[in-house]
Amino acid sequence: MGTPRGRKLNWLQTNLPEGLLVDAHWLDQKGFSRGLRRKYVAHGWLDRVARSVYRRPTFTWSQEAQAGVNWETVLVSLQRILECPVAVGGRTALELQGFGHYLSATGPHEVHVYGRQPLPAWVAKLKLDSRVVFHRSGRLFDESVDPPWNRGTESINKAQVSDALRKASLSEQSAARKDWQLIMSLPERAVLELLDEVPRRETFHQVDMLVDGLRNLSPRRLQTLLVGCRSVKVKRLFFWFAERHKHSWVKELDRKAVDLGKGKRMIVRGGKLDTKFNITVPENLDASL
Repeated sequence: MGTPRGRKLNWLQTNLPEGLLVDAHWLDQKGFSRGLRRKYVAHGWLDRVARSVYRRPTFTWSQEAQAGVNWETVLVSLQRILECPVAVGGRTALELQGFGHYLSATGPHEVHVYGRQPLPAWVAKLKLDSRVVFHRSGRLFDESVDPPWNRGTESINKAQVSDALRKASLSEQSAARKDWQLIMSLPERAVLELLDEVPRRETFHQVDMLVDGLRNLSPRRLQTLLVGCRSVKVKRLFFWFAERHKHSWVKELDRKAVDLGKGKRMIVRGGKLDTKFNITVPENLDASL
């Protein structure tokens, strides 16, 4: 580059929003060599957040750099700049969409993220304000339901099915800065993701309180997601909780169209067998309330 205000610096200022993160691989692909990155850091045009991780600094970043990086900044950067097919889901998506008062968080705050492939290794090296917990989205849904990047050569039929599931799965929500949008699971998908964590990370009691408050779910979205869901355990648990709380949208679901599998599923050791859904549940859930 001939001058400090040459083409490469102008391109970077245009294509990398202030404060968002990129890694060395992204910069290499865009033509910013290691030597050029060092020069930009020395002149204050780039801020080196961690090894191989950079951002364009703003007037407010100096204090935040000492305290660590906000998790929303990382997720927006992954989704919008680095085009990683990840979405905020499960407990975190429900909290961000107004259902957090039904969930009693235990231990350090966690941000639950779903995607096809693990997050870049550098994410774990950042001093974040919350711990990022990654989940493979393919456990519950076909991976083509994820955010629509790098879709490749899907057949028309598969793309149509994926689009229907995606519309029932994901939405964009405002992040801490209003000009940023986070891709996250809609409540209908997020509750299924939460159920997948029972009983490892989530208890029956926590989920029971949450489902009690889910009075306005879309039966159309739920039907699409339940038909597309791969987990027999999650689908049985969903119907068990839904019928327990007798929400109006339960009557609009076509259970016969949902594959609930065969055989028994032990979810709680020492619990009782619910003969309708063939799952073990707590002996007396109301007693723990």
